[in-house]
Amino acid sequence: MPKHHNYSKALHHKIFRIISEAADELGVDAYVIGGFVRDHILERGEPTDIDIVAVGSGISLAEKVAEKLPNKPKVQVFKNFGTAMLRAFDMEIEFVGARKESYRQDSRKPIVEDGTLEDDQNRRDFTINALALKLNADGFGDLLDPFDGLSDLQKKILKTPLDPDITYSDDPLRMYRAIRFASQLNFMIEEHSLKAIRRNQDRIKIISKERIIEELNKIMLSPKPSKGLALLFKTGLLRKILPELTALQGIDEVEGQTHKDNFWHTLEVVDNISENTDNLWLRWAALLHDIGKAPTKKFDKRVGWTFHGHEFLGAKMVFRIFKRLRLPLNEKMKYVQKLVLMSSRPIAIVDESVTDSAVRRLVFDAGDDIEDLMTLCEADITTKNPKRFKKYHNNFRIVREKMQEVEERDHIRNFQPPVSGEEIMETFGIKPSREVGQIKDAIKEAILEGDIPNEYEPARDFMLKKGEELGLKEVTS
Repeated sequence: MPKHHNYSKALHHKIFRIISEAADELGVDAYVIGGFVRDHILERGEPTDIDIVAVGSGISLAEKVAEKLPNKPKVQVFKNFGTAMLRAFDMEIEFVGARKESYRQDSRKPIVEDGTLEDDQNRRDFTINALALKLNADGFGDLLDPFDGLSDLQKKILKTPLDPDITYSDDPLRMYRAIRFASQLNFMIEEHSLKAIRRNQDRIKIISKERIIEELNKIMLSPKPSKGLALLFKTGLLRKILPELTALQGIDEVEGQTHKDNFWHTLEVVDNISENTDNLWLRWAALLHDIGKAPTKKFDKRVGWTFHGHEFLGAKMVFRIFKRLRLPLNEKMKYVQKLVLMSSRPIAIVDESVTDSAVRRLVFDAGDDIEDLMTLCEADITTKNPKRFKKYHNNFRIVREKMQEVEERDHIRNFQPPVSGEEIMETFGIKPSREVGQIKDAIKEAILEGDIPNEYEPARDFMLKKGEELGLKEVTS
């Protein structure tokens, strides 16, 4: 006999009383189900979306609720799915009629028919998402928990209400959702369930890339993304979406010389950076920063393992990966490309004993992304040797100090040449031409090299000298 739990405290928001009245007037049983109940019990803060199940018509219930709300919000009806949605009190509330589902082999879209609350709970992905609270006046706040999801919540376990092979085969997106919840909530996936994910990994071919990426981005934004990424790896799902990343796994040995496992190193870097940023695209840059290492790996008898040009190749691979996964191909992709391309630059300039010109070039090339680049480079230090760890961090501190000093003096970050192209054309009486570009580039190089300060007069003098070298004469009025 299930224990009786009442959570009317969770239903303090007036919206639940309004739904309760509407349901009683229509004579239908109504429940709040899924994420709202789970997150209340886990004390995860106030939700912004709520799922309501009606044993009857969800659409009629939504319309009745809208009538009772002060601003009479518009009800969006999705007839094909038997669902309706309205917005109230800064929340999205979705209403659905309780339903039974059956699936065909080639689609994750179910054939739906009306069902009982029990049917509806059976179709849920995990026991912790099948928890329902009654909203009718008779039994308001009573918990209906047919699969002992409350106990799974307390034990931090994810398992499916029915046979996991059926749950995952029916809708393979649930495999990604299992891993996403494990990552977000820091839960364990129960053993049978984990093995079923491995067995059903080939079923993901029926899921759109957009849906997969939605889950992957949620994993990337979880507190410790490596938990989800490691589970994707162990279940075989990661190889299907990011083979370039799984190609980094493993350690080769030639003549007793090995290199580090770049896959597990990458996961550490993603965790490190996640402690310092919620920027999804900076986390993606961390995930892909070493992506070019598998195809550029070579063994050289004199120096051991090398990965020459891996940043350059990695930046090109970013575009292919983003395109294939239907990630945005706009400035977000260009930002990730730029950080991957520049990911070794700050450590390289430390080895040159930090000259001013190297720092100026770094700041010029990174522009407004310099802080993010430094955050990525610091996250990239995963050595377990305390002496080396301290040395690397100390090196980056020196680079940062030097950057600040050079920036205060030379103002390179948002560099605008002190002499414009228009002024060059006017000075020499020429039209737009290759010479204009050559003079502009020469001024920029002279400033970055420290040959002239980033100021108008010295830049103008330099322009006249350069023009002369190119056979141009100043036009005097």
